[in-house]
Amino acid sequence: MATSGESTSLAPSSASTSLSASALDSVPFSSGNPRIEEARGVVLLYPDPPAAASSSSSPVLPVGRKPWVFVPAVPNHLTYADFCNICGSFLTHMLEMRIVRIDGVEDQYSVLIKFDVQSSTDSFYENFNGRRFTSLEDNVCRVRFVEDIHYTQLIEHAHSSVTSSAEQPTCPVCLERLDQDPGGILTTICNHSFHCACISKWTDSSCPVCRYCQQQPEKSMCSICGTSENLWICVICGHVGCGRYKGGHAIEHWKETQHCYSLELETQKVWDYAGDNYVHRLIQSKTDGNLVEYNFYGDHSADGMCSTCSGDAGIGEALLNSKVEAIVEEYNDLVTSQLEKQRNYYESLLLEVKEDNEKEIAAATEKAVGIKVQKLQTKLDKCMEETRFLTDIHENLVKNMEMWRERIQKVKEREQAALRLKDEKIEKLEEELRDLMAHFERQDTVAEASDSISSDINEGTTLPVQSESSAKSSISIRN
Repeated sequence: MATSGESTSLAPSSASTSLSASALDSVPFSSGNPRIEEARGVVLLYPDPPAAASSSSSPVLPVGRKPWVFVPAVPNHLTYADFCNICGSFLTHMLEMRIVRIDGVEDQYSVLIKFDVQSSTDSFYENFNGRRFTSLEDNVCRVRFVEDIHYTQLIEHAHSSVTSSAEQPTCPVCLERLDQDPGGILTTICNHSFHCACISKWTDSSCPVCRYCQQQPEKSMCSICGTSENLWICVICGHVGCGRYKGGHAIEHWKETQHCYSLELETQKVWDYAGDNYVHRLIQSKTDGNLVEYNFYGDHSADGMCSTCSGDAGIGEALLNSKVEAIVEEYNDLVTSQLEKQRNYYESLLLEVKEDNEKEIAAATEKAVGIKVQKLQTKLDKCMEETRFLTDIHENLVKNMEMWRERIQKVKEREQAALRLKDEKIEKLEEELRDLMAHFERQDTVAEASDSISSDINEGTTLPVQSESSAKSSISIRN
């Protein structure tokens, strides 16, 4: 089903463009899951500015440019998270980022980026244009200014399901509104929108909602005949063979090895050769993409041909009791409830982590306080021991001081006794000296008296009688 709609612009209207349409480069692009819904459009790009005269001068930017840039040829092995990490600080200035594919290029994707102001757009151009994506990459990043974007065609391969419906008002990862995050919105190649901060943590190259992978696998071929149509792969040994409507090598592999389960690469359905039926209860219709209950039981003959599935409808057209709206609504409710449960689960995990952190912090604090108290107790014990030591020294010093005081007192007493004894001896010696002097004086007197007496005798004069006191002093002198 293909419908052509009016031109829809994601950028401001091109009425005020300063360049004619002939001067712009037109690049066709597409987005969406090719198996469900695919949108096609054209992006009008300004021509590359002329090279700067010198390496130090800035390039001449287009006049009338808008805050939209186009980054073509991004390697497929760079995931959405890798590209967000490459943008770095510019994510806070991005309002919208959309992943698209260029027709005919399978190993690369392109990015449309809308900034909040023109200065951020110019800075992004100057920082990334002409530089490698990473230091390990050989591919060079090219940045082109966008004049306008038009969606020209919408191709619906199936009715919209919950994974391909209009953009959800909330981010499927954090369940918050898309317009509440200042970091911008990233729309994947399958038209699912996320916060840039949320998708930057998703390291896989597939979409977190529908698992559509931007890096498509290489085309497989039948290992016997080499055809690439109607291929089946054995889920037991991995043998790739063509279906019964080509060379029948898949069923021949079952007959040789008895590996009864085979996966159809186009529809991702598993066929049970032994049970002669699909193992799925619900499958997707080839005509409208609805999920329906498969209730087919065919009768295959020995040559591998089924009498029921050999009609014009084929093996995949036996679909009964299609209830699309009920299934979609049920699936939508299921996804919503599961996301809510997932949110509650992760919130409980965060609460447990917070409680564990608080317990660890409390234990670490208690341990640190215990260690500090133990150190302080050790210091206190040491101080108390030093205090006791100083107290003992003080007591010993006091005892020594008393002892020395007693010794000094005794010395003083001995000195005073010696002084008294000395004074007594001095007094006694002085007294003896006086007596001796008196004796000498008496002797002189006696001598003089004896002379006078002898002269008197000679002259007939009588001698006086010696007194009793003089006799005693003479006796003491002799002693």
